[in-house]
Amino acid sequence: MMKAAIGLLIILLLTVSQSNAQELSNPPLKIVTPFSSGEKLTYQVKYGFLVGGITTFTLSDTIYKSKPVFHARAIGQTSGIANTIFGVKDIYESWFDKNTTLPYKQIRNIKEGRYRLYNEAIYNRNNNTVYSNLSGEHQVPERILDLCSTFYYIRRVDFTKMKAGDILFVNMYFADEVYPFHLRYEGKETIRTKNGKMNCIKISPVVEVGRMFATKDDMTIWFSDDDKCIPVLVRMELRIVGAVILKLVKYEILNEAMANEN
Repeated sequence: MMKAAIGLLIILLLTVSQSNAQELSNPPLKIVTPFSSGEKLTYQVKYGFLVGGITTFTLSDTIYKSKPVFHARAIGQTSGIANTIFGVKDIYESWFDKNTTLPYKQIRNIKEGRYRLYNEAIYNRNNNTVYSNLSGEHQVPERILDLCSTFYYIRRVDFTKMKAGDILFVNMYFADEVYPFHLRYEGKETIRTKNGKMNCIKISPVVEVGRMFATKDDMTIWFSDDDKCIPVLVRMELRIVGAVILKLVKYEILNEAMANEN
């Protein structure tokens, strides 16, 4: 369970279920991209008072096959007692289009105890296929995303043009499989942090009731209600361990840093 909670989007991927509500598979996007090269986000994972791990997302400019792209890197690793017991360091990388957020290449580099896994996958946008070094070619839906690009794609959605109850639908390619998942827009909410009140956009992934969650409302994500639209807080109620909190503890742009003690 400790390993499953290290990465925000990994949790979404493994727990989000299908929904019968009206879905938006092609939602309105912001005109101005809310993120830029040099951004670094650091999240802390807590189980009650126990800090279990740290996840970081970094973004940089690069060139992929003569195209200017973003290179995203997400690192999830245990810390403290959790690191002694589990010893996890998972790295996910994505090279995605600056305009569409669609990935061209991804890397999955897993180190969990003695377990190791490394894989690269290349996206062919002309025929909607993905070639995996481990499992060969896969036919995939159009506009499919990977782990890292999904994180940034959600931030590009213009929630001001959505209404409470609308559901954002996304297909993601992960571990050589296609995962559809759904995120319900709940409207806006002001949350309390150690730095004071913060205006946020509230999102509830439609999770699967069963082994991990008792109800469909046991997971909530709050994004900053500003031009950056940064996930600042995630709260989950898990059957086995109870409340799990992921909070943004640091936001950095190039040489400027802003600490957030939520």
